[in-house]
Amino acid sequence: MNKQLLFIKRPQGEANASTWSLETNPIPEISDGEILIKQHYVSLDPAMRGWMNDARSYIAPMEIGSVMRAGSVGEVVASKNPKFEVGQYVAGTGGVQQYAVTDGKGFYPVDPKLAPLPTYIGSLGMPGMTAFFGIQEVGKIKEGDIVVVSGAAGAVGSIVGQIAKIKGCHVVGIAGGAKKCKYVVDELGFDACIDYKNEDVKERLKVECPKGLDVYFDNVGGEILDAALGRLRLHARIVICGAISQYNNKEAVKGPSNYLSLLVNRASMTGIVVFDWADRYKEGAEQLGKWMAQGKIKSREDIYEGIENFPETYNRLFSGEKMGKLVLKVIE
Repeated sequence: MNKQLLFIKRPQGEANASTWSLETNPIPEISDGEILIKQHYVSLDPAMRGWMNDARSYIAPMEIGSVMRAGSVGEVVASKNPKFEVGQYVAGTGGVQQYAVTDGKGFYPVDPKLAPLPTYIGSLGMPGMTAFFGIQEVGKIKEGDIVVVSGAAGAVGSIVGQIAKIKGCHVVGIAGGAKKCKYVVDELGFDACIDYKNEDVKERLKVECPKGLDVYFDNVGGEILDAALGRLRLHARIVICGAISQYNNKEAVKGPSNYLSLLVNRASMTGIVVFDWADRYKEGAEQLGKWMAQGKIKSREDIYEGIENFPETYNRLFSGEKMGKLVLKVIE
């Protein structure tokens, strides 16, 4: 049997247990060209909240009654597709379910001997690719840049900051709580970290970036984005990756009041959607893998178990009760 989490109600504000329904259905038979994947882990990402909205975005909204969309990694247990073999491990978007049937599009092989399976939906998956291309191709970092990263203890922000350090930048993180800030500095090697829960971000940015900042990688939006806008240097680059502080709003999203700083400093603000770099994922994964093997990048997955525990695990994305990449093990 196959346990599946179905999306049954579009949330207003925060998603909760009534947003989904856990069902048990027979494992489907595969047809020619298809594969059956026994899924081990699914990825939990802030972007999930946006996928639930019936609104125009970079990807079609989820349909009511569909399996909850999620990145996943697992083992091919049946195949009628010559591109995939039984026993092979693959990553892709299999949704929150224990078994997934697919024609293989968007799935790619991974090797559990080279890295633990959860890493392929974390630092070597979508979050890692977002960080890799976002900070380098969009942020255009160069040696000596002053780089500020919000959500610095998270799946994307933690990799962004470490890449920036590899490239010779001075890196300041922003995270919630002393424990996360200590992790960002002591374990990930950032030069400093601002605790937005207990410190004045605007004032600390003045201290940590006395001459301003060259690149701001934004994962949170809201007041922190506004504070960063007030510290831009000439020709600064802002990379808009996410706005987790705004995702559960019932009212309109709060935009930045300091946006004229972009004009004054001839700066840019550009969005990053990882799918735009799909044809270069192999390049990104190979380089990230090399850095990890060399000990230059540390990867951390926060793993919980049980598909029935998806709602409370999902809420950790917004409560801050997690460190690194949030992952759910869905197979017993």
